[in-house]
Parts: sequence; structure tokens; C-alpha cells
Amino acid sequence: MAISIDDIKKLRAMTGAGLADVKKALTEAEGDFDKAKELLRERGLAIAAKRSDRETSNGCVLVKKVDGFAAMLALKCETDFVANGADFIALTQSILDAAIAAKAQDIEAVKALDINGQTAQEAVTQRSGITGEKMELDGYLTLEGDNIEVYDHMGKHTLCTMVQTNKPAAEQGHLVAMQVAAMKPVALDKESVEQKILDEEYKTAVEKTKLEQVEKFVEMKIKKAGINPNLVDSEDHIESNMAKGWLTKEQADEARKIIAEAKVEGEAQLKMPMIENIAKGRVQKFLKENCLVDQEFQFGDGDKATVEQWLAKQDKELKIVAFKRFTLVAD
Repeated sequence: MAISIDDIKKLRAMTGAGLADVKKALTEAEGDFDKAKELLRERGLAIAAKRSDRETSNGCVLVKKVDGFAAMLALKCETDFVANGADFIALTQSILDAAIAAKAQDIEAVKALDINGQTAQEAVTQRSGITGEKMELDGYLTLEGDNIEVYDHMGKHTLCTMVQTNKPAAEQGHLVAMQVAAMKPVALDKESVEQKILDEEYKTAVEKTKLEQVEKFVEMKIKKAGINPNLVDSEDHIESNMAKGWLTKEQADEARKIIAEAKVEGEAQLKMPMIENIAKGRVQKFLKENCLVDQEFQFGDGDKATVEQWLAKQDKELKIVAFKRFTLVAD
């Protein structure tokens, strides 16, 4: 049967599918709108299943606040070509708008929201069928209450932040939201850092300190033998420097022997109390660099004040209550 252009436009408005896909679905469904919509949905499911193992490293992150409720949402896809498309961004925005209106609390609630007569998840699946790419809703964060500022970094929809203060401070809140985007803090303050993060940082610091102490011991032994440590700091360098004539075979063999013996001796001489003290210092440095209130504020007057100190200069009672950050870009 002949499919009118009005019918095609109507179904396209209902589904967001391309003109060719809509026409094909209506033709196969013999003009039955419900059946055509189901055909488009099934195509989306087939695409999603076929590409289920694909990586969705691109996408769109949007953030919005309305009447004491703020949220950010990420809709992921495979390529930046699709991610930058107006229809893809519009779909992300429509889902975020619905999430804000419903004050959805988690990603599962978001997936179940009604978007033009279908769930958000169904809308995403259908869009996947249109583009031929895997898509997934992944990343939904919220803040509730007053005095929330939101920030979309450079308007590129790949990194968004939210910051809440204890009193009205739009300008200051916006600048701190920029700080969160730029400096990627892991927690508000030292007290709110998860114990597992502290444990992992301490463990890493201990191992790094041990390695450094052994390397120093090996370097000292190499220097005592009259060999330049920079020429023998790896097997590749030893081979390369022998080929260049900067090391003789005898020197290379001697260096290998010294390194092997010195590593064993150096490890046996490690002083754990000293190692642990250095590791604790490294953890404190990590906290200063990664806790928001203790970070050096990047948007002040160049006086190297921390975020907490800068806020106190603006208003001695002004504090950060909470923040959220989500990015599609590897930090």
C-alpha cells in the first residue's frame, strides 16, 4: 500500500527514527502505526544485541537544576560522530528533563521513565537501531537542596559538575564547580575519603618507597664500581650503550652482577619504620591534592590559597556542602 508523507512525518515525530527507516517500517506494517513502532523497536534491540560487546567510550553528559533538585546524566555511544549529533543530544536532554521532573533517585528509575509513550531505555534502544551503534545510559548523579551550582565544562557535554554550598553564593559556587572539573577531587575533605582509598594509597606508597630505597642502594653500588648508573639503568640501555661503544662487555657484565646482588642486599636492609613514615607522608600529600577543600584554588588571585581559605575570604561562614563530578574523558 502507498504510505503518505504525512504518515511518515507523524511516525518520525513519534519515534525520532530516520525517514528511510520510518517509511520501511510503515510499508512492512502496511500502515499500522503500532506495528511499525514495534518493528523499529525490534531493529533497535537487534542492533543492541549484535553490538553488546562494543565499547561505549563516547557520549553526552548533561547537567541541570530545578527547584532544589539537580542531576547529571550520561548517555554513552561508540563514536563522537553520533555523540555530537543534535538528535543524540536532544534525547539525552529529554531523558534528563524527565529525571529532574520525577526527581529520579537512581539510574534504574531513570531507565523506567516515560519518554513520549515509551520508557527511557526503550527510547535509547530505538535510537541505537537508528544509528547502528551500541548505546547505554550510564552515569546518573543527583544533589538535593538549596544553593546548587552546575557546570558543563566548556559546553562540550563530556564533563559536568555540581557544587552545593551552605548559603547562597552563585558566583563562588560556579568557580568551585570549575575547580572540581579541573582538579578532579576524590572527596570533599579528609574525613570523607573512603577507607579503601586510604588503604590502597598507603599500600602503593609503601611499595613505591621500598622500590626507591632499593634503587638508591643499587645506584650507590654502581657508582662505587666506577660505572655511570644512567648507562645501566635497564637491560635495553645496557645493550644500546654497548652497541654505541659507551660500555664494554666487561663493564656490562660487572654492572649486571652488581645490580642483581645489590637488589637482594638492598631489600634485606630496608628499614620498615622509615618506609612507613615516608608512606604516611605520601598519603598526606595525596589527601592535600585530592580533597576539594584542601586543594590549591585555581581561580583566585594567585595567592596559593586552598579552596577552603579562598571561600573564607569571600565569606567566613561560606562552606561547600557537597559536590558531584562525571566525565567521559579519561582523567
